[in-house]
Amino acid sequence: MNTAKKHNHLRCGECPIRHRAVCAHCDKAELEQLDQIKTYRSFGPGETIVWSGEKLTFVGSVVVGVATLSSTLSDGRRQMVGLLLPSDFLGRPGRATATYDVVAATDVTFCMFQKDEFERMIARSPNLGNRLLEMTLDELDSAREWMLLLGRKTAREKIASLFVIMARRDAALHQSAPRDGLHFSLHITREAMADYLGLTIETVSRQISALRREGIIELVDARTVHVPNFEKLLDQSADDADGGILA
Repeated sequence: MNTAKKHNHLRCGECPIRHRAVCAHCDKAELEQLDQIKTYRSFGPGETIVWSGEKLTFVGSVVVGVATLSSTLSDGRRQMVGLLLPSDFLGRPGRATATYDVVAATDVTFCMFQKDEFERMIARSPNLGNRLLEMTLDELDSAREWMLLLGRKTAREKIASLFVIMARRDAALHQSAPRDGLHFSLHITREAMADYLGLTIETVSRQISALRREGIIELVDARTVHVPNFEKLLDQSADDADGGILA
């Protein structure tokens, strides 16, 4: 079933990302207003959602799937700079153009709002504005941690860190904490992982194989990871239990 059609009947209060999305703090009346101005749109794997520098006429949240954020240098080299996972927000009120190329890594469904309408909604909804500020500050914290990961962590720690991030996000969407025996979907390819982590595909494959051999992770299939003991995975990432970087 087309993912947009699958979710198009949902009211905001029934949305699977409701408690983490930009509308997380909205009251009933605000949710009803958002219901009136939202639309759903789906994108297939590899489809460009928006190009860097393109006029941004919409904003929205990822409901299902994963998209990549990337930048292209003047000589044609590309660097992935981030991922959009379920509940992440695309676009910035007050910013006219997109900062990065945004491409669907999987089938993706967005809950979208026309940018002008959403900006008017923010002006009359402190709950919406405050939540957007929280999410922006969380992104800033994540970007700073990612700078440390790329600059100081080993290849093994980078792979483990990415798995920890995905495991934590998947658990948060189910309103739970990461636990032993958890499963999460690995939506991006090893090539995309290599691009994102600044590694070669061969290095990514070797490190994943090593984690499998040592029982840190299990691959249920090509896209599903099982973590028998979350603390062991966390140890491999050089992060502490609260998600910060170990000194």
